[in-house]
Amino acid sequence: MSGGVSSRGPSSGGVSGAVGTGDARDAGGAPDAGDALDASGYADTSVKGAKASLGITIPSAPNLRDLGGIPTASGPVRHGRLFRSATLSSLSDADVAAIARLGQSDSATRSGSAKNGADRSGHEEPGLRAVYDLRTSAEAAAAPDRLPPGIALVPLDVLADSSLSVAATLGDLHSDPQGFAKTLEGGKAERLFEDTYRDLIRLPSALGAYRAFVLGLTDGDRAGAALFHCTTGKDRTGWAAALVLGLLGASEEHIYADYLRTNTDLLPALEPVIVQLGEQGIDRELLLPVLGVQASYLDAAFAQVREQFGSLERYARDGLGLSPQQLDELRVRLT
Repeated sequence: MSGGVSSRGPSSGGVSGAVGTGDARDAGGAPDAGDALDASGYADTSVKGAKASLGITIPSAPNLRDLGGIPTASGPVRHGRLFRSATLSSLSDADVAAIARLGQSDSATRSGSAKNGADRSGHEEPGLRAVYDLRTSAEAAAAPDRLPPGIALVPLDVLADSSLSVAATLGDLHSDPQGFAKTLEGGKAERLFEDTYRDLIRLPSALGAYRAFVLGLTDGDRAGAALFHCTTGKDRTGWAAALVLGLLGASEEHIYADYLRTNTDLLPALEPVIVQLGEQGIDRELLLPVLGVQASYLDAAFAQVREQFGSLERYARDGLGLSPQQLDELRVRLT
């Protein structure tokens, strides 16, 4: 596999086999000459023809976007209800206030009859009210989120039962870049990440964390918007987004379009890091599979779902312990 970031949609091992939606596509390697480039020179990794999530610019909150507008079997995801991002530990004072306002002016009903900022009953939305932190306890302790008052922080240590996960050791790129790089040589990065994505399905801590996450989204007593994140907002967060979209009945193309968007939203912001590590002798091509995402990573998660549970619905029922009524409530709350 190439060391570049994947620029294609899902392979035949993707979501279609797990939820029975969408068309199979080939998973590729590095961007080829036919891929459009954005202003930063990175390949546009969105799936052509798929409606992407809505990017939001808050300078100290990288990889932030609203899942609103993505089509699902129950209708498009409501704007201003569910956001994903990277860590919120470095928010500036101004951006702390901006985070609190998420959802206040972006809410919309499926019919579009209500004004922005109002829910279906016509009441003003209170903005962001819950943040689900999918990082390990060590990651969260080392870099706690900066949140304004009134926002509930829900820690969900997805990888608590993992003895070693590459997704939870990205901080080693700063503390021991040479040592970290050696563990990734010879195509090991891709294999390590694919194994981590399988852990997101099979680890007891992951099952418990993602169950709690979905139940939090269905909580009828919680007003306002919710946001979920990990460290870079791409792996544990990427599966959380794919899970929710899959349960809502989004197509394969739309699930992968949101997932792969990290390569155009996050990688340009990490360019200074890539350059700095390059000056220390670490090959750029070694870093891209680590700092970006590949379709094969998400393929691995869906493959584990099929092998262990048979389908996404059975994973939700037997793995996460979610009832049909709870899944119905998820659709009501988000679409």
